[in-house]
Amino acid sequence: MVSIALTAIAALAGFLAQGAVAVPSPVADAEGNYIKRAASCTFPSPPKTSSLSAAKTITGTFDGGNVRYDRGKGACTGQKEGGDKDAVFILESGATIQNVVIGADQAEGIHCLGPCTIRNVWFEDVCEDAITIKQSSGTSNIIGGGAKSADDKVVQHNGGGHVKIDSYCVQDFGKLYRSCGNCKTQYKRTVSISNITAKNGKLLAGVNSNYGDVATINTGSNSYSSLKSVCDTFEGNNSGKEPKTLTKNTKNTNCAF
Repeated sequence: MVSIALTAIAALAGFLAQGAVAVPSPVADAEGNYIKRAASCTFPSPPKTSSLSAAKTITGTFDGGNVRYDRGKGACTGQKEGGDKDAVFILESGATIQNVVIGADQAEGIHCLGPCTIRNVWFEDVCEDAITIKQSSGTSNIIGGGAKSADDKVVQHNGGGHVKIDSYCVQDFGKLYRSCGNCKTQYKRTVSISNITAKNGKLLAGVNSNYGDVATINTGSNSYSSLKSVCDTFEGNNSGKEPKTLTKNTKNTNCAF
C-alpha cells in the first residue's frame, strides 16, 4: 500500500511539474515591470469581428480580448494618406490598448495623439500604416504583437520624442519604423528596437540624420530572415518632397546596431 501511494504521489508531482512548464511567462512582474522576451509570430484566432463605423477613441486602458476590429469592407485604399478619422483606434495621451487584432479592412490602424502603450496588438494585413505616432515629446511603447503585409511602413513616427519597439514580429514589410521624412513640422526623433523577429522585409528603421534622429537597434536580440537593410539614413525636409537616401545598412551616429 505504501509503495502504491508513493507511486501515485510521484505521478501527481510529475503532472504538476509539466503543467507549471506549460504556463506562459507573464507580461509583467509583481511590481508591474515589463518582462522582455522573444517575439512570438503566432497570430491569435479572433473569437469575432467588430466593424466600426467611426474611429474608436481610447483614453485609459482598453483590452480587446483578441477581438478583430476593422472599419468595414472596402476601407483600405492602398497607400493613400489618411487622417485620424480613417483610423480604427485613436489613443489619447497616456492611453493603453492591448490584446486586439486589427483586420485587413481599414485604411489606418492606430493613431497615438500623445505618448501611448500598444501591447499585444496584431495587424493581419497593413493598409497605409499600422501605427502613427503623433506625440510632440515623451515615449510611446510598442510591446509584443506583430504586423503582416505592409507594402510600406508599419510604424510612422510623425511627432517627436522616443518610440520603443520590443518583442515584435514583422513579416512581408517595407519598413518597420520610419521617422517622417517630409512632415511640415520636423523633430529630432529616437527609436529603440529589440527582441524583434523580422521576416522578408526591406528596412527595419529609417531616420533623418539632418534632424539628429537616432535608431538604437539591439541586433543581438533580434532575428532576421531575408531583411535587406537594418538601418538607413535620409535627408529629411519640411516641404513635402521625397527625402533623399544618404546611407544604407551602415553603422554611424544615427544608426547604432
